[in-house]
Amino acid sequence: MSQGNTAVPDQLRTLDDAQLMIEMGECPIPPRELLDTIGGKWAVQIIVAVAKAPLRFTELERLIDGISRRMLTLTLRNLERDGLLVRTVYPTVPPKVEYVATPMALELYEAMLTLTNWSRRHSACVARSREAYDSRS
Repeated sequence: MSQGNTAVPDQLRTLDDAQLMIEMGECPIPPRELLDTIGGKWAVQIIVAVAKAPLRFTELERLIDGISRRMLTLTLRNLERDGLLVRTVYPTVPPKVEYVATPMALELYEAMLTLTNWSRRHSACVARSREAYDSRS
């Protein structure tokens, strides 16, 4: 059999390229791993905060209630490693460090806004469903 006809046409690959990569085992980072990272309690709050404006470490620390300095540092490093934040150190005394959202993080922020808006629109319906379920139990 000819090997020339087994290739997927380019117009079909572009339609669902990501899904095809996952199915073929070519996805460099499993989607679940990435979702665990960006869906974490602290990561979401940091992305939301930095999407609005560049922020310094201490500003983030004040904005995010309950986060320890260690957890803030670790989460910022992970988000920077994943390409969602850019860390800039300014040569001042003391050094000024600023975090800026990347275009990828801003796209993620838009998706988070969509999810937030969905939850606001459907919160009353969910509350009624919970009450109905709880009354049956």
